[in-house]
Amino acid sequence: MLVTEEKQHDGMRARPMQLVQDDYDGTLYFYTSKQSAKAFEIEKEKDVCITFSDHQKSIYVSLTGKAHISEDQALIDRYWSPGVAAWFEGGKDNEDLAILKLKVERGEHWDSNENKLFQLFEVAKANLMEDSTPNIGEHEKFGVS
Repeated sequence: MLVTEEKQHDGMRARPMQLVQDDYDGTLYFYTSKQSAKAFEIEKEKDVCITFSDHQKSIYVSLTGKAHISEDQALIDRYWSPGVAAWFEGGKDNEDLAILKLKVERGEHWDSNENKLFQLFEVAKANLMEDSTPNIGEHEKFGVS
């Protein structure tokens, strides 16, 4: 989910996005419409948050950074796929097509490889014992604090 600030309504707005790359070098890429609400929101406020989750493996990631909309044809060509083509009539030559680039500055990662019953037990135990927190997996922060 991509979260942007929606100044017009004085709040935050989230929407699903599809990551288009397999490799990661500190920047994430997504296709978008230049006329979309998110493009206008990013134009006004570059700070965004993106979240990923794999519920079956209990893995969650939250990343924040600066976003901008790019019309770089080389990037559009590099990540183009048939799956993207379904969203943009006219293909790579669609004049409304752009790349949303997110330069990641910091993030958090949670990995709970224990089953839900064990997690509930840990939470209940922590509620009953003083000075105790549940041990339900790994949590890591990275980047600028």
